[in-house]
Amino acid sequence: MKTMVAARLHELHKPMTLDTIPVPKPRPTDVVVRVKACGIVPNMANVINNWPSWFPHQPLPKFPAIFGLDPAGVIEEVGEAVINAKPGDRVYVSPLRSCGSCKACRSGQRSQCRYYTLNGYFSTSRDGQKIFDLYPYGGFGEYMTAPEYSLVNLPDNISFEQAGRFGYLGTSYGALKNAGAGPGQVALIDGITGTLGVAATVLGLAMGLSRILGTGRDEELLRRVKALAPDRIEVMRLGEGSSGEWAKAMTGGDGADFAISALGAKAPVATMLDSMKGVRRGGKVVNVGGVADDLPIDVKWLMDEQIQLIGSNWFTTAQGQEMADMVATGTLDLSYLQHRKFPLSQVNEAISGLKDREGGFSNYVVLP
Repeated sequence: MKTMVAARLHELHKPMTLDTIPVPKPRPTDVVVRVKACGIVPNMANVINNWPSWFPHQPLPKFPAIFGLDPAGVIEEVGEAVINAKPGDRVYVSPLRSCGSCKACRSGQRSQCRYYTLNGYFSTSRDGQKIFDLYPYGGFGEYMTAPEYSLVNLPDNISFEQAGRFGYLGTSYGALKNAGAGPGQVALIDGITGTLGVAATVLGLAMGLSRILGTGRDEELLRRVKALAPDRIEVMRLGEGSSGEWAKAMTGGDGADFAISALGAKAPVATMLDSMKGVRRGGKVVNVGGVADDLPIDVKWLMDEQIQLIGSNWFTTAQGQEMADMVATGTLDLSYLQHRKFPLSQVNEAISGLKDREGGFSNYVVLP
């Protein structure tokens, strides 16, 4: 029997162990992928350990579990019912799993499925273990199984390390799509220096936004973001005035066409409320960040100004393919990413809360 090494978590508040287990075989509609890189959240260990108390309605997989959210690699084997994918294909594996047969899944909205689960991480459903049982392999192993519907084909000019960032990139891309982003528009991005914020900026430039207004706290990172396109990006340091008033002033009083809230979990609610007031009448506010407290909304203002407040979560495989195609044609440039690579043997170090000194420019990956 062919075996592989996988990092498995057997118990909360304990390190992952490197275990030797059988290489999985694909079911008829699945593929086996040889994982080359897997993107990570640098403080993932803290998140996993606290997840059951923070979000008890979103269960983790049963232990021992193989985590690893953002894998990319090469198809090793395909199931007998797989038609388009073939061994040797370079792919990103979207972790989004769903039942496949409900109304949401049949309409292409898999993230709205009752069983919506992020493979290698957590489920949004109390019944999500059914999905984990079908797909127990995350990216922290040498091989994994995946359904054919989850595959994004990678062009040769995307490295596996860059593809390991597709989860963050796609989350921002999905938010931009929900905002209706397009040529000639003005965007306000709250938290522009973070992982989602920088991703939204680079993607927004590729999608033709005429101007991007961004807020953040780190002055050096704000300068680096502006340097991506000095003629199209303006930045403001949070705490130096009202972000909403600034956005209105920068647009002649009209306001941005939409705002992307990419603030972190500890960001104050007041910051998001302020920036919401920086969108134009009829504009959109898309939340893709982690502001955890309740937001006191003036619903009459929403009504009077015809503002749409949208919650955005993950992205579709089709949108992932669009991003890959944008890189293939040179429209999207991922050279801004600064990779920090860890072998699988150092997975516990990689997820233990590394200091992210480069904001959204840093890209942490595990190489199984």
